[in-house]
Amino acid sequence: MRRAMRVLAVVCLALGTTACVVIEDGEVGVKKSFGAIADDPVGQGLTFQIPVARVIETWNVKLQEIKETAQVPSSEGLIVGLDSSLLFQVTPEAAPTIRKTVGRERDYLDRLIIPYFRNGLRDVVSGYEVKNIYAEEGRREIAGKLREFLVTNLEGRGIQVVDVLLRDVKLPERFRDSIEAKLTAEQKVQQKRFELEQARKDAEIEIARAEGAAKAQEIVRSTLSASYLHYLWIKTLNENPNVIYVATEANMPVFRSVRDFGK
Repeated sequence: MRRAMRVLAVVCLALGTTACVVIEDGEVGVKKSFGAIADDPVGQGLTFQIPVARVIETWNVKLQEIKETAQVPSSEGLIVGLDSSLLFQVTPEAAPTIRKTVGRERDYLDRLIIPYFRNGLRDVVSGYEVKNIYAEEGRREIAGKLREFLVTNLEGRGIQVVDVLLRDVKLPERFRDSIEAKLTAEQKVQQKRFELEQARKDAEIEIARAEGAAKAQEIVRSTLSASYLHYLWIKTLNENPNVIYVATEANMPVFRSVRDFGK
């Protein structure tokens, strides 16, 4: 009797454990009763399930990322390698419908999102030349068109497209070398333009200095007069008692040190 009670207790504990399902933040539950899927999702919290009669599947409705590396043709027919990412979320209210029409959580990735993502990459990129795919502006334009394509084809099916990112572009070797050479040449041209502009500015500065010095000399020459020189003579005699005045034929003062006459 005791043994039977223990077995019954273990069975009840196992059933009680499997009957509890916790729906966390960023998740919804999809309820299936006797094989039929309910139209409304189960919100977060603790819910119960009964094998066969009531089963709850938890679905992730947080932000998710799919990374894709693809070899796609350009408009010239050249193969370009693209590393891209798709950021998306499952619309919570649409989880039961996706479960009915597509399958379980992993199924909608393989059957719905990834095929559309790959097809969109090829269709959008095939309209661009290699040089435009490599250029930053071209990559933004491609990402924008790809996002529009995915929004059109996925959002009506319960998948919210958040963003599309082109992480890296791998060009054919000969195109990569020619583009890098072109960019290097453009950088050299920009450097030469900068140096030329700097040289012009330096020349303008030197001309301004020269013009300033010439004007200063002109001002000094215009202010030299007999009265001003007489003033300088008196000022020098007062400040330097060891300096004497020597007359010249031109009647211009020459100042000599007393020590010069002692030599």
